[in-house]
Amino acid sequence: MFFTYILFSTAYDKYYIGQTNDLEDRLYRHNAGSNKSTAPYRPWKIVCTIPKETRAEAVVLENKLKNLTKERLRHFIQKYSNSK
Repeated sequence: MFFTYILFSTAYDKYYIGQTNDLEDRLYRHNAGSNKSTAPYRPWKIVCTIPKETRAEAVVLENKLKNLTKERLRHFIQKYSNSK
């Protein structure tokens, strides 16, 4: 099982979208500063996860979500969030 996930940094009002097969480890690595693009905006919290059968499906959704405006992304999170 793979997941497309959306993280949120309350300190910077910033979203990050990614995909993984291990959410717990991925969140840990984001908050540990292992990822250059997310390290400055720590701490992160998961605001939405969408399970997918394959990595390919998770990547397709990740790319679609990355093209949304912040307003449309918030609407998506509100509508489809699994982690409230």
